Amino acid sequence: MGYGNIGSQLSVLAESMGMKVYLYDVVTKLPLGNAVQLDSLEELMSKCDVVSLHVPEIAQTKDMISQEEIAWMKPKAVLINASRGSVVEIDALAEALKAGKIAGAAIDVYPKEPKSNDEEFISPLRAFNNCIITPHVGGSTMEAQENIGIEVSEKLAKYSDNGSSFASVNFPEVALPAHPEKHRLLHIHKNVPGVLTEINRVFSETGINISSQYLQTNEEVGYVVIDIDVQYSEIALTRLNQVTGTIRSRVLF
Repeated sequence: MGYGNIGSQLSVLAESMGMKVYLYDVVTKLPLGNAVQLDSLEELMSKCDVVSLHVPEIAQTKDMISQEEIAWMKPKAVLINASRGSVVEIDALAEALKAGKIAGAAIDVYPKEPKSNDEEFISPLRAFNNCIITPHVGGSTMEAQENIGIEVSEKLAKYSDNGSSFASVNFPEVALPAHPEKHRLLHIHKNVPGVLTEINRVFSETGINISSQYLQTNEEVGYVVIDIDVQYSEIALTRLNQVTGTIRSRVLF
């Protein structure tokens, strides 16, 4: 369930082990190998012997596997969750294991996780021998920490040089192309009505042509990226700093 970078890699590994792979995703994907995309979550849950979850933590995935979804599973099926702790309703899973409605589970992430080794891990899943529980520390190996350090450095350099914020956790995500022979304006502002209107008014009043424009927001912050001709970047930046709700703006040469 979920056929992004991780789900698709698992698909290849599972098929190499001789498994028949089915996938469900909210968008149509091009399957790798002989994997088959199904039309509904219910079809996936009722068809598969092993259900593995690979979805992000967003409002749409909160408790997406609850009592109803678990009831769709085969009695001999196994549920695996190594995605996010909010995806599976733990009490519903514990009830299903207690009643023998599924064969077992393997869980690496939880709604509430210990903050340190001194804090006891409390979960109803500890009561079941047919539930493998692991401590969500795959990112704590030396190899993982080295790879994370490289990735974070690359992401920061990309944002600094290009403005791209792809894979950001708490900032609007924008994946941007290069901007040859143009100056790129980055405008971070409070996500309130009217800001984009003021930004566009800056360019209409000054007669500056916009080569390309990108906008993404989250609940609190808006992020606008605008490419313009080189000679106009100074005056545009000055005017953008005067826009109501501006948090920060800068220009990339």
